[in-house]
Amino acid sequence: MKKNLTLAALLMVIAGCSGQQATTAAKPVNVTSLGGKAPVTSNAAADSEAQYPTRGTAINRNFSEQPPLIPHKADYPITLQRNSCLGCHSWDKASKMKATPVAKSHVIDDKGTLKGQNYFCTQCHVPQADNKQPLVGNSFSQQ
Repeated sequence: MKKNLTLAALLMVIAGCSGQQATTAAKPVNVTSLGGKAPVTSNAAADSEAQYPTRGTAINRNFSEQPPLIPHKADYPITLQRNSCLGCHSWDKASKMKATPVAKSHVIDDKGTLKGQNYFCTQCHVPQADNKQPLVGNSFSQQ
């Protein structure tokens, strides 16, 4: 009986502290634009999307030891558990997927197991696209 009374008292205390409060009007939130109060007078057209080379087209290298460029988007996840690049570029899948296999310099055995320093492909290999808009400003002049 004592346990039931204690439990009932505890439930009443919890119900009394349930977080219900008297309704008060919320204060308005004043949000201002970073551009100030100037109205928007023009709409800029969206930048054109990057155009990647057609399938099977190799991209020329700019110097002799340059890592090959990726001729497609490179947004595939690479984690410690899984390298998504190997879904197409591993030795056993490359010919079936019509992809370039991982270079022999990147593996440690005859099965095509990647070396640790070559596991994160996008550290050296970057996607190359024909971007219509410059991604980064450049004021370099050769003098």
